[in-house]
Amino acid sequence: MPNLTHRLALESDLAALRNLMHAAIDALQSSFLTPAQVAASHAIMGLDTTLVADGTYYVIECDGALAGCGGWSRRATLYGGNHTAGRDDALLDPARDAARIRAMYTHPAFARLGVGKRVIGLCESAARAEGFRRTELVATLAGEPLYRACGYTQIERFDSAVIDGVTVPLVRMGKTL
Repeated sequence: MPNLTHRLALESDLAALRNLMHAAIDALQSSFLTPAQVAASHAIMGLDTTLVADGTYYVIECDGALAGCGGWSRRATLYGGNHTAGRDDALLDPARDAARIRAMYTHPAFARLGVGKRVIGLCESAARAEGFRRTELVATLAGEPLYRACGYTQIERFDSAVIDGVTVPLVRMGKTL
């Protein structure tokens, strides 16, 4: 088992996180999507700096190397980066709303080594500590098996907005904490 450590992401991590996300989208989505869908994925996925500012975004390292990242949110936006349309920074009510698991990426060199499960565990614990009783996320087809293994169930399947005539299939999933 690799030596994984975690910490909260810092503003100084942003460039490295963007690079990791780009590599993860290109490499890990290619077995599930067409090349056009992988390219379109960059328009709907990516870094949401609100998560970093809120102190809810984690960096996972393996012996000092950036292995992955991901976080959770107490805000209404369900998925996407700073550039994604339809963002909503309204605060959620833990008594009635589900916390959002957001922006999870694993560097291709560290895929299937427990990075995603580490992020999920950190996010669920933090959301539970703030009173949330449920979590929701939007999974890519590549991420869906991980989330199922972590106890998430499908709420709905949908396609992202059309980008240059191409849609990207996504799965909204949820879990009771």
